[in-house]
Amino acid sequence: MKNLFKDKIETYYDSMNYKLILGDSFKVLEKINDESVDMIFADPPYFLSNDGITCKGGKMVSVNKGSWDKLESNKNSSIENKHEFNRKWIKLCRRILKPNGSIWISGTFHNIYSIGMALEQERYKIINNITWQKTNPPPNLACKCFTHSTETILWACKNEKDTKYLYNYKIMKELNEGKQMKDVWSGSLTKPSEKKEGKHPTQKPRYILEKIIIASTNEDMVILDPFCGSGTTGVEAISQKRKFIGIDINKEYLEITKKRMEKL
Repeated sequence: MKNLFKDKIETYYDSMNYKLILGDSFKVLEKINDESVDMIFADPPYFLSNDGITCKGGKMVSVNKGSWDKLESNKNSSIENKHEFNRKWIKLCRRILKPNGSIWISGTFHNIYSIGMALEQERYKIINNITWQKTNPPPNLACKCFTHSTETILWACKNEKDTKYLYNYKIMKELNEGKQMKDVWSGSLTKPSEKKEGKHPTQKPRYILEKIIIASTNEDMVILDPFCGSGTTGVEAISQKRKFIGIDINKEYLEITKKRMEKL
């Protein structure tokens, strides 16, 4: 984990194999050295906090997730502002990604099309479009459209002539009972057992990150999550003997991450 930062940086929690950083992702990413990270997983704000309602645990609840899910000046309805936000952090990530590294970004239809466009504009090549099919999605309360039961995960690398991104094809085939793994991954929402240390409204299940990390990294490689949340990326990274950098603007979520890591 040495030589990752241009200057000394204050960490929320620092261990031999992972660093948790409290702060604005844009500012922290600027302090990381060029081409020093092997893989990035990002689950950026979806900008869904519009005072609507949804169903959770059979109860009607607000869709509002927190101030981090809104753009400044209440401009969360502006397409231009959403895209500017996405393009800015994606550009910062490209600089710190190693030549053979890759980035994975999760989203719903609310932001994934902006993400895809931003990737192309910032000279990435999209490798795969993974569809996560949720086997137990909450019902649609309005009954005006189909149940929202999927999320998209884009996998991309730098779009350069000699780019040779890492893909552990044989391992993924073995994990899939000897057959090529497809780009549709089915499974349940995050289990309650993974939320014992605290909850995050968009927490991803560990099995999703397990596949991503095993597919595109090897042991001791450095994985970064610029919107760390409750730390699923870090928990799985350390479990798979990788190194991890997690950034989040919310101290409460970093504390959840820290507690989860300490229990590994």
